[in-house]
Amino acid sequence: MDLFTRLAEEMNIETLLFTSLRVLAIFFLVYMLSRFIKRILDRWAASLVQKSQKAGLTPSETHKRADTLVKLLRQGMLISIWVIAILVILREMGFEIAPILAGAGILGLAVGFGAQNLVRDIISGFFIIMENQVRVGDVAVINGTGGLVEALNFRTIVLRDLHGTLHVFPNGTISTLSNMTHQWSAYVFDLPVAYKEDTDRVVKIIEQIGLDLKEDAYFGPLMLDNLEIFGVDKFADSGVVIRGRIKTRPIKQWEVGRQFLRRVKKTFDSEGVEIPFPHRSIYFGTACKPLEVRLMETKAETGPDEEKR
Repeated sequence: MDLFTRLAEEMNIETLLFTSLRVLAIFFLVYMLSRFIKRILDRWAASLVQKSQKAGLTPSETHKRADTLVKLLRQGMLISIWVIAILVILREMGFEIAPILAGAGILGLAVGFGAQNLVRDIISGFFIIMENQVRVGDVAVINGTGGLVEALNFRTIVLRDLHGTLHVFPNGTISTLSNMTHQWSAYVFDLPVAYKEDTDRVVKIIEQIGLDLKEDAYFGPLMLDNLEIFGVDKFADSGVVIRGRIKTRPIKQWEVGRQFLRRVKKTFDSEGVEIPFPHRSIYFGTACKPLEVRLMETKAETGPDEEKR
């Protein structure tokens, strides 16, 4: 009560008027600065949406990404502006703000040590979203675990793998992130053929399969280019391996690849191209000879006359 009484005695009408005008001016500047920041961020969001749509991204995901970034930046800027404005207003009203700043520094340091993992996750998530490293609906491999991205937040990325298991990764713990469906995808195939086959003939057959697949009414639009054949890749144990690639629209590589392998099997069967597989002979040692050898020995011992009887 003594403090307020002393302030009331020292404060006159002129001081109160000028202080009120300065406080109103600060509020007006904060309001104008907030409007300016909102306008700048809205323009930046519109530009971001336009660039993303030119890159072929879906409008819904583009707007979601832009809104998320704008929301975070706007909140951060407004909080900073209001903290500074409140400190200036307190100073104009005659309060000593040095102890407040010191206390806020100590409190911020304590909170920083306690929530450093949370801050790290949020900062990492901001850059992941801003750089468009991955989006909802992409197939990604994060820290060695692959799956469909179901949610992308500032703190976590949520994946669901092929078995339906849900994996949640804090953004700050992500050491490796591989996006398998960014802008375009590819199905890489290795086709083994027998050593006796003419590889040039086999390559022409594969090329024709690719052309037929590109002309298909359903699978053709999913392919971004004609089938690429790199050639003979290696000599395996059972045959010669021919490697190639099919560029497809994002997340369509497996569907196109399965149809391609189906057509390869049917065409190879009709063209007489042998797909090799490992052969294994079982040998039991000299004590037990192979069946074919034993039959030949028995035939030789019995002779032709006994065999006729």
